Amino acid sequence: MDLRIFTEPQQGASYDTLLSVAKATEDLGFDAFFRSDHYLQMGGADGLPGPTDAWLTLAGLARETSRIRLGTLMTAATFRLPGVLAIQVAQVDAMSGGRVEFGLGAGWFAAEHTAYGIPFPREKFPRLQEQLEIITGLWGTPEGETFSFDGEYYRIEDSPALPKPVQSRVPVLVGGMGKERTPRLAARYADEFNIPFASAEDSAAQFDRVRRAAEEAGRKPDDLVYSNALVACVGRDDAEVARRAAVIGRDVDELRRNGLAGSPAEVVDKIGRFAEIGASRIYLQILDLDDLAHLELIAGQVKPQLS
Repeated sequence: MDLRIFTEPQQGASYDTLLSVAKATEDLGFDAFFRSDHYLQMGGADGLPGPTDAWLTLAGLARETSRIRLGTLMTAATFRLPGVLAIQVAQVDAMSGGRVEFGLGAGWFAAEHTAYGIPFPREKFPRLQEQLEIITGLWGTPEGETFSFDGEYYRIEDSPALPKPVQSRVPVLVGGMGKERTPRLAARYADEFNIPFASAEDSAAQFDRVRRAAEEAGRKPDDLVYSNALVACVGRDDAEVARRAAVIGRDVDELRRNGLAGSPAEVVDKIGRFAEIGASRIYLQILDLDDLAHLELIAGQVKPQLS
């Protein structure tokens, strides 16, 4: 089971804070550092010092780290034009020496769009589908050839389709709980399918839908990586768990039901339930980015039991 660190910087984090977490992620042996792509805090936090841009952040971290994979859960298709996004991701891939993974979602948080003057279209899912076709098409066009696309929402004409990522294929992540269109989209474009904040039972049903869609698309279901994102709140004892839950404003019992909360042994046991349904990767949502001791505990007492 791969363990990856997943952050939510819109809740309040500077680049320097993210850098310290990314370096700890690398030093402690985790597989990857991922971040959300949001411009507005959610819930009761004040959001200070303000948002950081996902791909600007990853560009900086690409030069400050050497091993960990870097990516987004998920880049919002509403934030960037697909041609520009293809260039940005390819450039960060080059800056990292080929360590980027690309999660793309439809975008959903209307308030952040109005807060920063970003259009929030009604037809988000078909735009997502066109963006995936364009971005993967640009990357997959052989050098010296051009790429064109005439869709309902985007038009590309004779693009040189440059630059290319360093990797021969940047891993593409698609996710969500949509029962019909989402599995088909994953079957067509994704290397990894991710489910955020769902139970093992609900995840199992969605993974099965994706496997069936992959077969219908002529792919082997096991060609895809299946993963979950879950909030982490681990402590050596109940008091430490309660302290960490209080800092992030969450109830311990709720976290035990819906996330990975409790002692290292409890967390390992729950991760095992996700492994049983076919998940091979867990994104640990870390909400208190100043608590690097939390990462040390997970690295020292959870991660070794999952090797």
